[in-house]
Amino acid sequence: MGNMKLTLKVWRQNGANDNGRMETYPVNDVSEDMSFLEMLDVLNDQLVRDGKDPIAFDHDCREGICGMCSLFINGEAHGPGRGITTCQLHMRKFKDGDTIHVEPWRSAAFPVIKDLATNRGAFDRIQAAGGFVSVNTSGNLVDGNAVPIPKDDADKAFDAATCIGCGACVATCPNGSAMLFTAAKVSQLSLLPQGKPERKRRALAMVEQMDKEGFGNCSNTGACEVECPKGISLEHIARLNREYLAATVTKE
Repeated sequence: MGNMKLTLKVWRQNGANDNGRMETYPVNDVSEDMSFLEMLDVLNDQLVRDGKDPIAFDHDCREGICGMCSLFINGEAHGPGRGITTCQLHMRKFKDGDTIHVEPWRSAAFPVIKDLATNRGAFDRIQAAGGFVSVNTSGNLVDGNAVPIPKDDADKAFDAATCIGCGACVATCPNGSAMLFTAAKVSQLSLLPQGKPERKRRALAMVEQMDKEGFGNCSNTGACEVECPKGISLEHIARLNREYLAATVTKE
């Protein structure tokens, strides 16, 4: 297959208070072996050479680990493909002559910084509300392997821990819910003995913070699991609901 000619319709916005608009850019000589971000690099190089403002977008590791590269591509979080982030999306998924729409995450809780880059600090604040284990680090730590954990629980906790906090669940949810993210962080710790002493306080605090940030309610459509690059299961939302209910009825 030869190199492709594509038309990109990219969202441009100068901060959260700007109305924003779609702008159209032709991109030529796109190799099918390029990643989507490499293709944006080529476009930005072209824009800079033309004396224009390059497109702002988040990226860091470009290995599907950090969760920074979060784009809504042709109406899908991270684009056409499952189990991958935007940086792992390759141009072989598109055809010569295609028109590609590129937008930032759409959520009131993720205000646009510029163009395709959004502020996802809301996730950090949810995590800070309770997504941790309080440990005495004065030298009296017990080796983690000294605490027996059933294999099934360990596997489920590990599955929850694969969440990279990219925000695809929020972007794809009709209500802009952060339930899958919050549930993954609560499940990861509630399944392990180290996390059980604070499980009630954690569930209450993290859900309260999630609501404060302005995320919507869970829509129960399951779109979050489908478009999550790590395939985080809806089962974790069910576990969060159980944890929250138990913490509520026993709250002093």
